[in-house]
Amino acid sequence: MHVLFADDRGQLTLKRLWPWHQILARSQAARLDRALAEGASPEASASLAARAAQLTSIGFRRDLAAGLRRILLAHEPPALARALLSPARPSRLTLRTARISRSAPLLAEVASRLLEPGPVPVRGVALVAELLADGTGPLYYEAAREDLDALAERAANALTW
Repeated sequence: MHVLFADDRGQLTLKRLWPWHQILARSQAARLDRALAEGASPEASASLAARAAQLTSIGFRRDLAAGLRRILLAHEPPALARALLSPARPSRLTLRTARISRSAPLLAEVASRLLEPGPVPVRGVALVAELLADGTGPLYYEAAREDLDALAERAANALTW
């Protein structure tokens, strides 16, 4: 795979990503996701470029959307949620269902935007990945300082060009 990188003069050049770049990007996913969510340019390094390619792949986006949809089922009546959730993927963290219920329309919009055909901005995908992975965030932690509505709205806005 080839990607564009910004050189030391600020010009873009085409360079090859090697398999070890993909491995490094996966091993440093949390740090790279945070940087991309904060607006780092994927062209700044091979690791960022490799992680951006992983995040924006349709398979990864489908997985994130599926994760959001499973979380949205948490505010459904328990019998319906049990029937719709896959027994192969039980939740390991307690979800904050009241917050999720209040933010459900925004979270559903984010899931829909992830599934739109074509390219999506990497910053938006990184924001969603961080939201789902943060065990101390508002989806899972009662005392989280961040507002789930604000985070979902930021991700939805970042997923549009």
